[in-house]
Amino acid sequence: MENFFQIKKRGSSILRECLAGTVTFATMSYITMVQPSIMTGQAVGMNTGMDAPALITTTCLVSAFGCILTGLLSNYPIGLAPGMGLNFFLVLSVIPVCATTLNAPIGSTAVWRLALGVVFCSGLLFFILSFGNLRKALLNSVSPGIQNAIAVGIGIFIALLGLKNAELVIPVSNGLGLGNLTSNGSFVFCTGLIIMTVLSVRRVPGSVLIGICVAACLATVLGMVRIPSFFGLPANPMPMMFKMDLTGVCDHLYQLTPFILMLTFMDLFDTLGTAIGVGTQAGFIQNGEFPKVERVFIADATATLVGGAMGHSNVTCFVESITGVEAGGRTGLTAITTGLLFLTALFCTPFIFAVSGCLPITSSALFFVGLMMMRSVTEIAWNDLCEAVPAFTIIVGIPFFSNIADGMMVGFILYPVISLLCGRWRIGWTSYLLAAILTAYLFFIK
Repeated sequence: MENFFQIKKRGSSILRECLAGTVTFATMSYITMVQPSIMTGQAVGMNTGMDAPALITTTCLVSAFGCILTGLLSNYPIGLAPGMGLNFFLVLSVIPVCATTLNAPIGSTAVWRLALGVVFCSGLLFFILSFGNLRKALLNSVSPGIQNAIAVGIGIFIALLGLKNAELVIPVSNGLGLGNLTSNGSFVFCTGLIIMTVLSVRRVPGSVLIGICVAACLATVLGMVRIPSFFGLPANPMPMMFKMDLTGVCDHLYQLTPFILMLTFMDLFDTLGTAIGVGTQAGFIQNGEFPKVERVFIADATATLVGGAMGHSNVTCFVESITGVEAGGRTGLTAITTGLLFLTALFCTPFIFAVSGCLPITSSALFFVGLMMMRSVTEIAWNDLCEAVPAFTIIVGIPFFSNIADGMMVGFILYPVISLLCGRWRIGWTSYLLAAILTAYLFFIK
């Protein structure tokens, strides 16, 4: 183990690595409750037709696979799981487009199978890009401001959904208004949010998970949810396993290509940003060089392929991995420990199923994650209008359009147009190509 992970060379120990992996799991494990709620459509007020119990099982399996793979392949303490933001993009943008493409109602099996095919293809494209220089060309084609704007826009959108699920925001005649502050849902939401905030300020690992558990206990006392038991056998994963429709993607490739590209871009930016954040915190980056970072990309892309095959959105690096680094994790053993703990979560299926089915319980987690994604707003060059205008368009477009893809499309089209007219035409050929593809999609397909 010492020879493989180089634990002593990186100034750590086996015990410290295992403890750091436990801390990382505590901060990431909320995804086991939130992901099924999003993928089934419960969190966004729709029904995708996916099987909730099976999604709980596959969430644990694909997270475990991603963490263990990145630990073995890259030897970095980075945890992987289905990404927040990417899951909303799949449910709110890709699935409706697949429904329109097939002329079938949302909720039919053919629709979500086609959407999973899109995820699988984006993972395949990401895997190919992980080898060679094309990855750098793609990253350089979109400015850091645009990349950060996507995170901010999705963060606002996720936070708004959390408020809606808690009934703190309700539809009114002229848009949205304040809901009932004295309702049980609002009480559960506020309690969970306060717990998460206080524990995060006090730097307690697993603040989001603890907040969800406290909210679940309160909801149980208020009669909003019934938790039959905490432990139980995992649900059968087969209703979601290997259901992606790759033939359908090939048949409708001209309609789905923009969404394959956008999923790939989002995953690429997410992985790079998180890897750099964790690498900086752990001291892996020296003189601007991040050794073997391409292995993190390969692990991420492979996990996305497996995730698509198991019925999930793109798997990506979790920024919560930084908590494990702060706890002393420096090698892949930290990530492997996190993955093994995701496997133990399989036996908490009854609790996870009950919690994910009660929207006010997880609403505070959505709001809190949205808040964390807002941090990226400081990385945007607001004094540079060539970058600020497309970035702001994405930030306001995603929540105002109630569609992540539409908000991103407008920003991706505006960025090269404004840059070209302002004399900054050297922004990367892939930026112009993506803008052309999205423009054609808006005019001839959408």
